[in-house]
Amino acid sequence: MTAFSNHRTLSLALGEQTTRIKGFISRRYFIRELTPGDAGPWTLTLQLTMTERAAYRFNLTSATPRLFVRCGDAGESPHPSAITASQDVAASWMDGEQQVLEAAMPLAVQAWLEAYLSRHGEAPEEGRKKKRKGAGRAREMNP
Repeated sequence: MTAFSNHRTLSLALGEQTTRIKGFISRRYFIRELTPGDAGPWTLTLQLTMTERAAYRFNLTSATPRLFVRCGDAGESPHPSAITASQDVAASWMDGEQQVLEAAMPLAVQAWLEAYLSRHGEAPEEGRKKKRKGAGRAREMNP
């Protein structure tokens, strides 16, 4: 029996689309191809973590599950450096002024991610806690 791995190697190829708008040239980069394995011009390792299980489930239940690739500083030529299946992680990269490209998640990766969630369980619900009446407020004292 082989141990379940939380790492998966993925290859990607980037594409570039140049458009001219009112005399200005605009470049838009995109992921042209994303496949399991290490055969592409860029190779990254997707690592699953227990803390992101809720984000993985949210992604898998969306209409089109996605993978997100961090590609360096916004406005520069892309240099893929990390990949995630968590929108939360991708959002934190964008908050840090990083360029993030996204692509449809291959079916093989969706099945692997589903197996990871089955093996490790769903993330516990983070329900809202009810506050006790008056909690967090200074109580008035009667003299």
